[in-house]
Amino acid sequence: MAEYSALEKIRLQKVEELRAEGVEVYPPRANRTHTSLQAIAEFEAAESEGREVKVTMAGRIRAARAMGKISFAHIEDGDGKVQLFFRVNDLGERVEFFNRMIDLGDFIQASGFMFRTKTGEVTLHVQDFKLLAKSITPLPADKDVSQADGTVIRYAALEDPELRARQRYADLAVNPEVREVFRKRARIVKSLRDFLDDHGFLEVETPILQPLYGGAAARPFTTHHNELNQDMYLRISFELYLKRLLVGNLERVYEIGRDFRNEGVSYKHNPEFTQLEFYWAYADYLQVMELTEQMVSHVAQQVAGSTRVRYGDQELDFKPPWKRLELRQGILETSGIDIVLHKTSESLFEALRSRHPDRTPDADSTRGKLIDFLLSEFLEATLIQPTFLFNYPRDISPLAKSMPGDSQTVERFEAYVAGFELCNAFTELNDPFDQEQRFLEMGRDYAADSAEKHPLDEDYLRAMRYGMPPNGGFGMGVDRLTMLLTNKHSIRDVLLFPALRKEE
Repeated sequence: MAEYSALEKIRLQKVEELRAEGVEVYPPRANRTHTSLQAIAEFEAAESEGREVKVTMAGRIRAARAMGKISFAHIEDGDGKVQLFFRVNDLGERVEFFNRMIDLGDFIQASGFMFRTKTGEVTLHVQDFKLLAKSITPLPADKDVSQADGTVIRYAALEDPELRARQRYADLAVNPEVREVFRKRARIVKSLRDFLDDHGFLEVETPILQPLYGGAAARPFTTHHNELNQDMYLRISFELYLKRLLVGNLERVYEIGRDFRNEGVSYKHNPEFTQLEFYWAYADYLQVMELTEQMVSHVAQQVAGSTRVRYGDQELDFKPPWKRLELRQGILETSGIDIVLHKTSESLFEALRSRHPDRTPDADSTRGKLIDFLLSEFLEATLIQPTFLFNYPRDISPLAKSMPGDSQTVERFEAYVAGFELCNAFTELNDPFDQEQRFLEMGRDYAADSAEKHPLDEDYLRAMRYGMPPNGGFGMGVDRLTMLLTNKHSIRDVLLFPALRKEE
């Protein structure tokens, strides 16, 4: 049973009184004819003609003030706010009822005609109203106060980031700018779909529950299927299933959906996140690179109205072409270490320890992990404007095709913006024998419980043996793109319901 505060108990008492008076506290339906935006627009269009506009609106009470025989209130709906005007001459004792029984946060329906007050505010002259839903718990920002000139001053707001993430419903209710973030997020996803659809890609769906995880270096979530009596994994990537479709002659495929990785939480990581992946037959990583900058600049233009976007104190410019920087050169410039000169993990570790004794990882790290360390520790933070890092070591790219004449370097790029990774792409490996050898190498080089260990997927190899066309593959975190285009610096702020520790 819930424990109620003193204020909640007062509102609960009102519920009892309303029911005793025969008032439906939670009626089954509303009869809205206009949103606030529609009502104001229709009134302004009819105002010059002197034509009366009658409407029925519904929304949450955000402010109210009684002034003798009249009262004012503001209700808020999905479009915005509108003022209500109540007068005893029209409503009699119901004005007193409104003042006494209706609280901030309650949902009401109000009918009447639109007019403009002396202060110029478009307002609904209420001729009838009814309660739609009683708010028992006051909203955290229930301190909007109407001034004499009709303006509304907010004296408190829901600002605590932990509380906002935990009670997103309250956050959305009291912070209109938060609602706008998620409207933009929806436009971002739509723009990505529109772009790929227009470029001949087919949207598909692949399994979330998989008998074998793969396509990324990450620790999976494990569950158990009772009927099949077997362990299953929540997918960590769409990759291996999407590339199976290339074998089946679906030449351009993409999926936007959820991936799940049983790993840490940070400002840019959440255990479940939204990913876009596409695979493009007969293309390579250079063609994917060009398509990527076109796609992201298109989305920025559609959502932000420009390829120039403010992010913190930086102005990011997504207009193509983006900067290209070879990974080896970027690491050399920022750390002073040339990774090509160090063929083993031992040699690379000694170089790191010699040059940067205060910034060294675990001594038993693989060469790939050490290169990842150099990238994240020295290079990543310098990549503010959109930049393609390209040509990666084979050690950390088990699914990418080697460069002609250089078996230790693969055709891979990652795009970095504002100091963090936005997307990852390869010229995909389509040689089943090479792929099998890569799987075996990953199994040998990593401990059995390592998150980096990539299991051998025999069914995927079987698909490859049927013949897979050369292709380019791409993956991007939609949450991170949303952070960039909404100027948010934590992934929590662009997820409606981020992962949180259990509330004590």
